[in-house]
Amino acid sequence: MSIQSAIETKLTEAFSPERLAVINESHLHAGHQEHFDGKGETHFRVRIVADAFSGMSRVARHRAVNDLLAAELKDSVHALAIEPAAPGEPTRW
Repeated sequence: MSIQSAIETKLTEAFSPERLAVINESHLHAGHQEHFDGKGETHFRVRIVADAFSGMSRVARHRAVNDLLAAELKDSVHALAIEPAAPGEPTRW
């Protein structure tokens, strides 16, 4: 299973989102680190709308996602941009 698929599965199971996009942005970071060519699965953006985030602060939402994906962040994911929202809240996507 790819890292992207694992992230999508974990987020879906934990938050039952009404909208979810896990975007591999690794290619955008080529050259930012020595010897990094932008290939692979190291940089992701998570856009998620879920009722589970209702009543949670922005910080609490980020912590919830980071805690859920701790194994991926420890082992292979270098960067994770998180755009969480509750239903009805404005999003940039």
